[in-house]
Amino acid sequence: MQSGSRSSGGRTARRCAAGAATAAAVVGGLLAPSQGTAYAVSSDIVISQVYGGGGNSGAPYHNDFVELYNRGTGTVSVSGWTVQYASASGSTWRTTPLSGSIAPGSHYLVQEAAGAGGGASLPTPDATGSTSMSATSAKVALVTGTTALTCATGCATQAGVRDFVGYGSRAGSYETAPTGNLSNTTAALRLGGGATDTDDNSADFTVTSPDPRNSSSGSGGGGGGGSVRIHDVQGAAHLSPMNGQSVSDLAGVVTAESTTGFWMQDPQPDNDPATSEGIFVYTGSAPTVQVADSVTVGGTVSEYRPGGSSGTDNLTTTEITAPTVSVVASGVTLPAPTLVGAGGRVPPATVIEDDATGDVENSGVFDPADDGIDFWESMEGMRVEIDDAAVVGPRNKYGEIPVVPQGSTTRTDRGGIVQQPDDPNPERVIVDDALAPTPTVNVGDTLSGATTGVLDYAFGDFTLHATSTPSVTGGGITPETTQTPAADEMSTATFNVENLAPSDPQSKFDGLAGQIVDNLKSPDLVALEEVQDNSGATDNGVVACDQTMSKLIDAISAAGGPSYGYRQIDPQNDQDGGQPGGNIRSVFMFRTDRGLSFVDRAGGRATKADSVVDNGGVPSLRYSPGRIDPTDSAWTSSRKPLAGEFTWKGKTVFVIANHFDAKLGDQPLFGHSQPPAHSSETQRHEQAGLVKDFVDQILAVDANAPVIVLGDLNDYEYSQTADILTADNALVDLPRTLPTAERYTYVYEGNSQVLDHILLSPAAAATAYGYDVVHINSEFADQLSDHDPQVVRIPLT
Repeated sequence: MQSGSRSSGGRTARRCAAGAATAAAVVGGLLAPSQGTAYAVSSDIVISQVYGGGGNSGAPYHNDFVELYNRGTGTVSVSGWTVQYASASGSTWRTTPLSGSIAPGSHYLVQEAAGAGGGASLPTPDATGSTSMSATSAKVALVTGTTALTCATGCATQAGVRDFVGYGSRAGSYETAPTGNLSNTTAALRLGGGATDTDDNSADFTVTSPDPRNSSSGSGGGGGGGSVRIHDVQGAAHLSPMNGQSVSDLAGVVTAESTTGFWMQDPQPDNDPATSEGIFVYTGSAPTVQVADSVTVGGTVSEYRPGGSSGTDNLTTTEITAPTVSVVASGVTLPAPTLVGAGGRVPPATVIEDDATGDVENSGVFDPADDGIDFWESMEGMRVEIDDAAVVGPRNKYGEIPVVPQGSTTRTDRGGIVQQPDDPNPERVIVDDALAPTPTVNVGDTLSGATTGVLDYAFGDFTLHATSTPSVTGGGITPETTQTPAADEMSTATFNVENLAPSDPQSKFDGLAGQIVDNLKSPDLVALEEVQDNSGATDNGVVACDQTMSKLIDAISAAGGPSYGYRQIDPQNDQDGGQPGGNIRSVFMFRTDRGLSFVDRAGGRATKADSVVDNGGVPSLRYSPGRIDPTDSAWTSSRKPLAGEFTWKGKTVFVIANHFDAKLGDQPLFGHSQPPAHSSETQRHEQAGLVKDFVDQILAVDANAPVIVLGDLNDYEYSQTADILTADNALVDLPRTLPTAERYTYVYEGNSQVLDHILLSPAAAATAYGYDVVHINSEFADQLSDHDPQVVRIPLT
């Protein structure tokens, strides 16, 4: 498939237009069927370019010319053939004899008359004539004999006519419809490097800068006469083979504009899908060109890495800097977008990159068919279309919408796409609002029809700058509601409330309260993460959170919920990571009206380590609440686990609330480092080891003790972090027990994934517990938190 357009496919016979008239007319003594009935057959040699402005004012070339191309599979002799020309309405044809042969995939240049003005010489012609051609509108025929045609209309179907082009709106004969009007600075170029042929001059040709190619120019849209094309600049690689070099007369059609430059695309793509036909031209300020301008650009080929000092892991984008831009025509047809998905280019299903050894910019094989990072790179800067794009992440505050083509696998039950250890979902791309507003959408919605834009890269992802606002068909998902616990079931939830502070609007507190009461059914215990201090993000030394918790508990009561109490330990100021000044921490919030009680044991402090006490075979905590090894380096700039001892209807239950170190600093899935390094894992592995050791101390005293470990572990259910916690069958990770399509508590850049966990000790896991990830936030554009809570109901007797 060609990289710059949809595949037109080959064919060996011309189509007949539907409903075509069958009556024939006699024109100039020759039988001429009506326009549109059946056109001259050419499975091999076609007219690939026509230019009539040679030597006129402003003309880039001194001579007019006609270019031929062999789109077939074998060498064809053209000896005894002629290229013939007539005016737009005329019936007098001038002939130029041809000789020699044209190899498959090669061009053949027919030089015609020179104008009175200047312009460059053509590449060495393969045939030479003296016909003076119109710069704007006329007729050109390729005839397999030497007898001149005598027709004015209906010429495309005359005996001996191998191919025919009517150019300009005044042309009296053509295939289906003529090309656009030409000028002194523009030619009609057949798409597909000369290979596209649908019997429609208007559809098969684009009007752009002339690019004469002779038999020595190479095949299929290569740089005619030695000229450089966009695909030469882009190359089949992540870095341009011409990086740092100067280029001139780089031809393309403006497809989109930004405030600092514009994208342009070559309407004459090569036959290599690995080489992009689009590029960004950096002007530094609002460009003066318009969309649909045919331009030539000179400047320096540069690789730009977006993100500055914070974007060192990003891929680069190839662009032209310090440009000089010349407009050669306006209002030309835009290159057709490349369809991604069924019927077009299908992205790899599971692999982002599997052969690089550290960096895709200097290692590995560039294989768009197999590697997702190469697939999207091969279309950088090009017009791309996705039909009925499936929304797999809600529109975020930056106007970004993660989508995948229809047919992508391992979708969630609600329309998302699940991240798995062997499938990071390379088919994802981000539709953004850089060029047009994006609609508010939720997971499971569809961007109806064609979403078309230019493909770019930023913030670790390939992005599609939609050039018009997509329409939306709603998927109909609604917030979930969990089951009401039975009288003997202790209901325990974990819920990251995302930097909750008294300064948040009352609507956030009311919304969270409604979710806790209505969607979570007022659990007996809620382990909250990301509860900020009373001054929120103001870094003033305040660490207490009583105002934050009072405001939430009051909102729950106002929503018809039970009366909740809470326990927590104030952290040291600015020592637990998170938003600077916020002093986020984990909190036990619990109700006592159904049989749950908190066992208070004083002494727990920010820097004092909790421990397990053996009371003759009965474990207890020295401090409740307490912290696990808070001075260990594993917790540097990270939240310390909160341990608490509860009783449920008289039975002791141990609970450990966690918020492990975040993934900050990890390399992106679509970054230049491949495979990406996840440096933050090291600290989480250490943290998991300390929590596991603490659980082991409890179980060493009583192997049947009910222990619940829960919270935002910032790692996947298939991660080593989870493996450490579940080693020796000490804990059962409940997300791992779900079907694959249900394993997610968070949606990041379109990947539905598990970050939040509930783990149970063997005794608790042996009960007929009920477990539910309650999807109320992560899939929705209107979300109170970016995390979904989860609930476990354990029948403890």
